[in-house]
Amino acid sequence: MTRSVFHIRLREFELQAERIMDASLQTRPVAIISSHRSDGTVVALSDEAKQEGLYAGLKVSLVRKMSHGTLLLPYNRSLYDRLHRYLYRTFCRFTPLVEPAAFGQFYLDMTGMNRLYKTPKQAGSLLAREITGKTGLSNVVGISPNKLVSRISTAVVPESIYEIPVGEEARFLSPLSAPVLPTVHEKVVNKIVRFLFLNRVAQIQRIVASPEDARVLFGDFCSKLTREAQGKDTSAVRPPKFRDHLMEQMVLPMDTNDKDLLRGAVRTLAEQVAFQLRKRRQTARKVRLEVHYSDGYRSVRTGQLLANDDHTVTDALLVLFTKANIRRNRVRSILADTTNFQPASRQLELFQQKEEENSILSVALDRIRKKYGYGMITPAITLQTVAQA
Repeated sequence: MTRSVFHIRLREFELQAERIMDASLQTRPVAIISSHRSDGTVVALSDEAKQEGLYAGLKVSLVRKMSHGTLLLPYNRSLYDRLHRYLYRTFCRFTPLVEPAAFGQFYLDMTGMNRLYKTPKQAGSLLAREITGKTGLSNVVGISPNKLVSRISTAVVPESIYEIPVGEEARFLSPLSAPVLPTVHEKVVNKIVRFLFLNRVAQIQRIVASPEDARVLFGDFCSKLTREAQGKDTSAVRPPKFRDHLMEQMVLPMDTNDKDLLRGAVRTLAEQVAFQLRKRRQTARKVRLEVHYSDGYRSVRTGQLLANDDHTVTDALLVLFTKANIRRNRVRSILADTTNFQPASRQLELFQQKEEENSILSVALDRIRKKYGYGMITPAITLQTVAQA
């Protein structure tokens, strides 16, 4: 059975979401930025803003010098996430195999749906009308036998619905610029492509037609680049796996790179994580710590929590934060995501150990917090941090 994979792209998804919430933004020059600080960057912008010379990645300090009429909106992740999840539920009505990608992008496996829809284009038209009718979001639909070609089509073809028939993948890719192939962005491959002036996919196709020459030029990336240039992709559309996890985030009152303030924030975050773990009577075999900077960059480190008392969790998160905080830029928020839970257990000792003292202290603090509120008792460094912020 021939595969039929749809890729749906809602271009300028963040901007469209903001304009749905506020109709007055429809004709205004708008730029969505990572932070209002001078080192923040432009994430998305309207055509009106582009006409004033702005572009994605531009520093906020330069935006303010170049344009006084562009409205700067902060990146509203919660809004985009809610809309993204709503669209996912809508697409699940058409097929059970829906894979969310980046914000505003989805893969749908419509293989075997020919009994419900006369043609793939008809199915794509129904999907597009459903999105526009329920949300007002404009979208484009790419149809091909695999995920790679469908995604590329929505990025380069202006038509709202475009289908690449089986066997036409290589011909469709040949006139396109070389960077549409994901492997071309690998440092080694990109250096060779630029050195040889391989501007079009057709030029890469001619090289990979000779396996020996391709292997000499591209080495370990040869086979992967060959498949991509020929429009071959066997990856399946995979629905998201929902897993049990515990997430806590500390958003700083003001973006800062002060070490004392950041360590205080990590301690506060660690106590919140430990408190929730003790309520579940569990520990986490995996914890992911994310440091979000004011310019939109994110640094991630992973570890594990061997116990759920405040002292152990704080020490573990401080170590991860030290490894993750590798930049001089101001930090906006710190996030801890714990997964792979297991029941909390401790080896009994004849004599009281330091670990047991930490556990007894944490349990005593929990009783106070449950009775009078979580914020009624906090470490002194946390109070100092809040006061300075």
